Amino acid sequence: MEIPAIAAALPAVGWALHTSLLTRRLASARRDPLTGLHTRAGWTARAERLLTKNPGALVLLIDLDDFKTINDTHGHAAGDAVLTATAERLAHWCGRHGIAARLGGDEFAAIVPELGAVDLFDLWSALDQPVTHNGHTVPVSASVGHCVQSQLPVATLTDALSAADADMYATKGHGRRNNTPR
Repeated sequence: MEIPAIAAALPAVGWALHTSLLTRRLASARRDPLTGLHTRAGWTARAERLLTKNPGALVLLIDLDDFKTINDTHGHAAGDAVLTATAERLAHWCGRHGIAARLGGDEFAAIVPELGAVDLFDLWSALDQPVTHNGHTVPVSASVGHCVQSQLPVATLTDALSAADADMYATKGHGRRNNTPR
């Protein structure tokens, strides 16, 4: 290969590498580095598409109960273990058709195509299991709020999240470990 041909090819190779790097950075920005779940930005577009295609979609908001106490009592590494376990349990429950996200802190969201395909009690039971960290058992419980899109007057993701949020806080009002899905 001649020197001018190599010199001409170098910018194309550079741009290809640059594009690849940017694509990977964008993908990683849409994933939570601790749990591997989608972030709010990565989840929202996918959730809106799923809502559009599935009028009976189920939207969930999950908040870990007394998470600050876990961090204060057992340390932040134990808190990270609880967040990771919660993410794994939620992603497993969603299966390959649903989408789970960590919205921030100890707040998670999920959407599945329809309520009949999943059991909320199974999710609550999975999230209410302790986590073992450094030989210690860390108690975990979560408040789960949900909304079925077809029951909303306006079926937008924002309205579904607001309804799930209201349901979650009503659930929290029933007390820790006494918040089975209604």
